Amino acid sequence: MADLPTHTIVFEILTRLPAKDVGRSKSVCKQWYALLSTQDFVKIHCSRSVVSSNQRVLLIDDLTCSVRPIISNNNDYGPSSTVTFPFHHQNNDVSILSHLNGLLCVCLNHTYELLLWNPTTTAFKRLSTPDSHGFYINNLDAIGLYVDADDDYKVLHIKRRSGVLGVYVYSREVDSWRNIPFITRQEYLSPHFNWSAGTFCGGTLYFTVCECWIGGTNVVICFDVNSEQFKEISFPPVPSNGMVQGVLVNPDQKNVWNWKNIFVHCLAC
Repeated sequence: MADLPTHTIVFEILTRLPAKDVGRSKSVCKQWYALLSTQDFVKIHCSRSVVSSNQRVLLIDDLTCSVRPIISNNNDYGPSSTVTFPFHHQNNDVSILSHLNGLLCVCLNHTYELLLWNPTTTAFKRLSTPDSHGFYINNLDAIGLYVDADDDYKVLHIKRRSGVLGVYVYSREVDSWRNIPFITRQEYLSPHFNWSAGTFCGGTLYFTVCECWIGGTNVVICFDVNSEQFKEISFPPVPSNGMVQGVLVNPDQKNVWNWKNIFVHCLAC
């Protein structure tokens, strides 16, 4: 081991370790800390972690949080392990809004604050600011977590307040929010429309926007995470005799988007 180059140890060995062990390895020396914190390392580590044996289910119940591994070969769960919340919260207070590569965007329901949280390493980051960014209201807002071409993890926050729609992007790299333009139909600002959480696939975030009554309008809003442009695409044919809820399913995040790997599953109510 002493004869191995540091680059080989970091990118060929440490990228294959569990995230918790990578976190411990950061304390070895300043050089390792710097290398293990680079976007290149994070990208390689995430790509090697996305295997069936690493899939986990996170369960939140009142004041407790636990993780159970998924045993894919017999469709069962392994023994649970307790996860300690690293931030102050109350009963039934934490809502998971979006997730990507083990990173969660959550809301503290008693303060409406948004947080980025890694349950494996317990690291977290509050996204709220004194100028009212980073606060989430259920049934009015929509959240999407994504990574752009520069491997910067970002949060898209769509806010509806008193008939006004605002769209904001948080960058983990620069640790700040900024506003981006979004011209859409005025009726989508109404609380009669339900916005889903964003589903990230092939460089695009997808949101279903469904009107909350029988025969209402249903569309898919697409956000290109690199050009930061929005567009609207039509919803698949749905029954006209009931309410419909669209659920976006992403079987493989490595593929470029098309209707073969983003499915809108329609639930007639």
